[in-house]
Amino acid sequence: MQTLEELRKELDVIDAQITELIEERMRICGDVAEFKIKSGRRVFDRARESEKLASVSELASGEFNKKAVRELFEQIMSMSRKLQYQRLSEEGALGRLPFIGLDRLDTQGARVVFQGVEGAYSQAATEKFFGIEQKKFHVPTFRDAMVAIEEGTADYAVLPIENSSAGAVDQVYDLLVEFENYIVGETIIPVEHMLAGIPGAKLSQIRKVYSHPQGLMQSSIFLDEHSDWQQISVANTAVAAKKVLEDGDAGQAAVCSEYAAKLYGLEILARGIQSESGNSTRFIVVTNQKVFLKNASRISICFEVPHERGSLYHLLSHIIYNDLNMSKIESRPVKGKSFEYRIFVDFDGNMADAAVKNAIRGLREEALNLKILGNYEQRWKTDENE
Repeated sequence: MQTLEELRKELDVIDAQITELIEERMRICGDVAEFKIKSGRRVFDRARESEKLASVSELASGEFNKKAVRELFEQIMSMSRKLQYQRLSEEGALGRLPFIGLDRLDTQGARVVFQGVEGAYSQAATEKFFGIEQKKFHVPTFRDAMVAIEEGTADYAVLPIENSSAGAVDQVYDLLVEFENYIVGETIIPVEHMLAGIPGAKLSQIRKVYSHPQGLMQSSIFLDEHSDWQQISVANTAVAAKKVLEDGDAGQAAVCSEYAAKLYGLEILARGIQSESGNSTRFIVVTNQKVFLKNASRISICFEVPHERGSLYHLLSHIIYNDLNMSKIESRPVKGKSFEYRIFVDFDGNMADAAVKNAIRGLREEALNLKILGNYEQRWKTDENE
């Protein structure tokens, strides 16, 4: 019987041969890219690759080896496509992405819409990004905000996209797909919840607590200590504060910000009731123009995944291969398609970068219904120093 060292030496010889053959294959793939550039042919031919994978797997013996060969060639062909996209980029054949780069956003005289009422965290995010003096108004729902900028009654909308403890705001993700509106900025607002009641109310009197579902979730530890309290969801934390004021019932309280409590003349019964310290909400700034800042450093995209083994892995490999750092991934069900999902991905980069163009070109050819949601500055890098 051969020793382990002898077996490893045999593998080294075979690996060198495989490497030499892969290099030769990549050389030919480069020639294929040149042909496709001249002829205007697409890089990705799904039918051709399916046939190729089926034929090479049949060359192997045994089910295990057939599967191994297929998986190996999936990777080899994926690398081949990436080489071809790279050559297309070098030849300037990738073209420009349909977004206009700006030095700064045009906010002079602009109208900004946010969801909720006066005193909402969304208002705080609006004022943090645009300044207190910016023209702004509020609407009842996230959809109303998206409609406002689509129809032109507002130039920008400020919407919550995720919370550090409660996670993604699913409805906003869905609206980004539905509307032709695009992310041009973001800002982070620390979340510190208060329990507020009408003046003179006592903690012992409380029987009902109103807040946004995430406000209730984020304060669950405190609220669970009062199991006799009825928790009631409303559209917004500031809506909760306004309702408590209008009802004038000492048995009611709102989970809201200190700003909202003061705005509606409520008395703070308990401070900092959120379950996690350092909790914050990320807000996005959206407009109906395909623009991005030239110093933008984060890109958001979404796409549907084909029902094929390894499809998500291969799609995400375009981001990895181009040395782009993926910072977030979410999934949402595709409406009208049972158990099919749309993937939302954030990664670092600017749409003027060749690596970004290369990655998006590959994703556009291989994914279903790719949409670029926006390219914007990562505000957390500056907010943490404020």
